Amino acid sequence: MFLPSATIGWMIYATTGSQSGYYAGLILVLMVLAVVLDWTFWQSLICVALVLLLYSAACVFSPAGFDARNFISNCFFLVSSGIAIVAGTYYHSRVRVSEFISRCELDKSSKALAESLQQLKENEIQLVQSEKLASLGRMSAGIIHEINNPLNFATTGLFTLRKKSKHVAADQQADYDEVLGDVEKGLKRVQTIVSDLRVFTHPDSDLPESVDVAEAVNASLRFLTTEWKDKVRIENKIPAGQIAQTNRNKLVHIVVNLVQNSLDALRRKKFEGGEEPVIRIEGRLEGGKSIIVVRDNGTGIEQKNMAKIFDPFFTTKDVGEGMGLGLSICHRIVRSYGGHIQVTSEAGRFCEFTLDFPEQRARNTESVGGVPPVPVAKAIVTSNVS
Repeated sequence: MFLPSATIGWMIYATTGSQSGYYAGLILVLMVLAVVLDWTFWQSLICVALVLLLYSAACVFSPAGFDARNFISNCFFLVSSGIAIVAGTYYHSRVRVSEFISRCELDKSSKALAESLQQLKENEIQLVQSEKLASLGRMSAGIIHEINNPLNFATTGLFTLRKKSKHVAADQQADYDEVLGDVEKGLKRVQTIVSDLRVFTHPDSDLPESVDVAEAVNASLRFLTTEWKDKVRIENKIPAGQIAQTNRNKLVHIVVNLVQNSLDALRRKKFEGGEEPVIRIEGRLEGGKSIIVVRDNGTGIEQKNMAKIFDPFFTTKDVGEGMGLGLSICHRIVRSYGGHIQVTSEAGRFCEFTLDFPEQRARNTESVGGVPPVPVAKAIVTSNVS
């Protein structure tokens, strides 16, 4: 901007001074300032003042002499143009600021709308999942009732057979007792599974309670027995007596989801060099927290997917193998009971989920309806690359 103004000022100085018509070039320079350059009010004002000062100097010091009448006339046009340009720049700046504020507000509204839509989507997912679980509970209750009747008949018959064992020949007594023992073990196993299903499908409140972590993990593993038995080595290291403040059914739900994901990852990996598929479940009490760790040596999670694993409907499985809701639901459940869920993984080597729940019920007396408030926790996603 200064270079063309200085050039025109030199032309005025070198020709006829205040009588030169080149002053119109300075008006063109000011017009370019107003139309092309996106300057602020103060920048425009300074530029107009410098142009006027440059023209005045060129006229006063020109060898052709100084004509006051022409100088005043030309200055009138320059000053009028400058005032119009400065005023236009001022209003244009206000319009730009107003547009910027409007865009910021629009961005905020768009983000709020996106968050609301995401929340509605998650709530819809939870409602659908709750409805599915409710339907499954009603169906399971009927199945459990139907299973219990033949179980009772079989248990009564087994008791009768035990009493009749004295009539069995001595050389057959050992085989007879062994067969009855196997039948009794099988019946007890079925009764345990039925009992687990009854507890899991029983409608209860979502209030936190003191949950025996070892018992909940054992029940979760029993539900998945057919998927890991003789295929994957399970190392269950949950200590006896470990308590977590959560909901038993919800904890079983979480562990089932995590172990199921581990089983899927182990199935996709080809083990070589004597390595075998292993799922390790550990527990400990630390700093007032009840910690549960589920680790597998499967395919792990790629770094690019680490930040998205808790998003609803995100999945790396093939079509028909999952909807991508498991980890999203686990995250929501853990968070609702004041817990955290942390993921550490290295692609091709391992994946480890760490859950922590309060060991004891919070003492916060501020409550709604007598129920202590549950703090909101965040999911922590990390990676471990060696």
